[in-house]
Amino acid sequence: MTLEREVARGTAAVTEVAEQVFATVAEVHAAALRPAAWNGTRAGRPVLGDDVRELLLRPGQLAVGLGLVVAPRPERGLPLRLEWWQVDPDGGRLRTLEPDLKPTSLGYYDYTATEWFDVPRRTGRRHVMGPYVDVHGTGRYLLTLTEPVVVDGEFVGVAGADVPVRRFETHLLRELGPLPAPVVLVNEEDRVVLSTSPRWLVGGLLPPDVLAAGPATDVPGVPWRLVPVDDRSLLSA
Repeated sequence: MTLEREVARGTAAVTEVAEQVFATVAEVHAAALRPAAWNGTRAGRPVLGDDVRELLLRPGQLAVGLGLVVAPRPERGLPLRLEWWQVDPDGGRLRTLEPDLKPTSLGYYDYTATEWFDVPRRTGRRHVMGPYVDVHGTGRYLLTLTEPVVVDGEFVGVAGADVPVRRFETHLLRELGPLPAPVVLVNEEDRVVLSTSPRWLVGGLLPPDVLAAGPATDVPGVPWRLVPVDDRSLLSA
């Protein structure tokens, strides 16, 4: 089988994993659009029920956090607000994420300025942010997958999920490891999301000459590309 066909198979595996997470995000999204939930959102009340939180406990779930992040409407008296749950890495129990949302505080977290919130708001499309260290929440190295929530033509927030980079990597290496050449998955910034090469580490930037040398393949549905890389010089060094 040619390298191109193998890379295409690897790309399909990446798409499958991303769509698995976005299927969870879609369930959060659907819950936020229930009539009772939408009325609660406009009134500034919690809107997501136990069924949403329990998505995190499903067998095979990749996400360790999920929820709804609401677009603030100061003119309506609606402040910054999120309903986000995460799995406690120590005990496996669910707990709420409670960042500092007070504008006057030194630790103020303005999530409206984050990429995972702002890109869906501006584009009307889903987005993947990362890898990055979640310094305002879990402290983990994460990928955050979000999609806009729109009601009657109005953007009201995003539904999303957090996936640890290590869990994402472990899940995909079973498919990408056996490929005949090392591959690197990069995001829009050419930052490494996943790598089967010992040379290119997750979180690093892939140089333009390396990107140009291999037949990069776009991953459908997410802003990523899968790039074969040449490690022969490393092996002979």
